[in-house]
Amino acid sequence: MTIDPEFLDELDRFDSSLKRETTSLHQGEQESPDMGEGLTFADYRRYAPGDDTRLIDWKLYARTEEYFIKQYEEERNLTVHVLLDSSASMDFGVGAEHKFEYAAKLGLGFCYLTAEENNDFRFSTFGDEYERLDSGRSNRGELLRLIDLLNDQELGGRTDFRNALDGYAASISSRSLIVVLSDFLGDIDEVEEGLASLARNELVTAQVLSPDELDPDALGDTVFEEPETDAELRTYFGGRLAQQYHQRLDAFTGEVSARAEDLRATHALVSTGDEFFDSFASLWVG
Repeated sequence: MTIDPEFLDELDRFDSSLKRETTSLHQGEQESPDMGEGLTFADYRRYAPGDDTRLIDWKLYARTEEYFIKQYEEERNLTVHVLLDSSASMDFGVGAEHKFEYAAKLGLGFCYLTAEENNDFRFSTFGDEYERLDSGRSNRGELLRLIDLLNDQELGGRTDFRNALDGYAASISSRSLIVVLSDFLGDIDEVEEGLASLARNELVTAQVLSPDELDPDALGDTVFEEPETDAELRTYFGGRLAQQYHQRLDAFTGEVSARAEDLRATHALVSTGDEFFDSFASLWVG
């Protein structure tokens, strides 16, 4: 993978406008990280690279010569969970249109703005089960570590939406916003069951597909490969078959959207051919 961390800096250009439009759930309850009225002190934790230095308790440093961050109950009142599909079908697309890379950046964008709002984030990949990647530090240093991990990620296997998402749901113990990023290529009933296990929380789902999936650039004798099983089909693609492909794709993406909306999730169909920041803004704002 080739995720460049510089895209996080570009999110700063969108930050203020996005804050004005997002809901209080996305933002958390507080207006800023400053220590003011309405914030109740909860505990200290050690300073980590990337933390806001304004939150260091300098009086405590004078006594201990160690850096500690003050934590307040309202600073960490929302946890954003990002769940990123890492199955073989996500390993599709070239360059900036690669599905896993594009979806990963969407998830990292949520984490970045969440940390900017002094809320916590969690980041996991999932296939037949989930794997948590973050170490619990919701700051820029942690985001850079996650980018390294995602760039080294090995994609493969099939997605077991029911097992992976149900397993993750059992780990959630606080008020949460959950972002699921996947192509959702699988049994639609299993997709729905997996998402339903998360629907007790605020849920955002994005079906990420490449332009070549949405509108295949193929004509004539063509070999299609199923990435999660390596099964191949040689056929003549064009005319009626191409029309049937688009009809079935539209029906499938429509069904994913309908079932997500039945669960009261915010849902979007995302093309990796679209400008990244346009896609991100539409997801964040909802």
